[in-house]
Amino acid sequence: MRRPPGSGYTLTPFLTTPRKIVVNNQDSQFFNIFSLVLGILIVIAILLFALARVVGTNTQTAHALADPKYLAEVESNLTTGRVAVAGRDNSALAIAPVAGVVVAELAIPTDGPGVYEQVCGACHLNGIGGAPNSSDRAAWAPRIAQGKEILYKHAIEGYDGKQGVMPAKGGRVDLSDELVKAAVDYMVTKAQ
Repeated sequence: MRRPPGSGYTLTPFLTTPRKIVVNNQDSQFFNIFSLVLGILIVIAILLFALARVVGTNTQTAHALADPKYLAEVESNLTTGRVAVAGRDNSALAIAPVAGVVVAELAIPTDGPGVYEQVCGACHLNGIGGAPNSSDRAAWAPRIAQGKEILYKHAIEGYDGKQGVMPAKGGRVDLSDELVKAAVDYMVTKAQ
């Protein structure tokens, strides 16, 4: 079914192979130009960033050193005796209240159940830090068997053992030893 040459009709498809190459070349040119423009824009952005850093470094330091609030803060940090240093004996440092700051004081409980409610229950109701639950008789039995003097000692001085950690006086060092002992007695009666 071939037509004679010269009839004006050919059997080749609408898009011939040379046209596909032309289209592919146009795509390639677009991609190359787009990549070049994108690269130029990235270089301009990096240059603007570097310029901003240079200008900021030269002007920001001068402004910061002239700011009285900044200087006062630096001076307060440099004052000796006010900064605790890790790994050193900081026991001589006194906690000084900051001017204008209101500090809420915790009410000191007056009896064992009050100490338990405010202090001990934070850990012993939830088992935090390995603390035995105050109503768990099985967990308390070996501790009670050691005697109240050991329980008092661990509650007052703190304890760091296999089963958990007990901070001294439950973290409330402002409590008297008698109040801590009353709280221990209250917890022992709950656990028996």
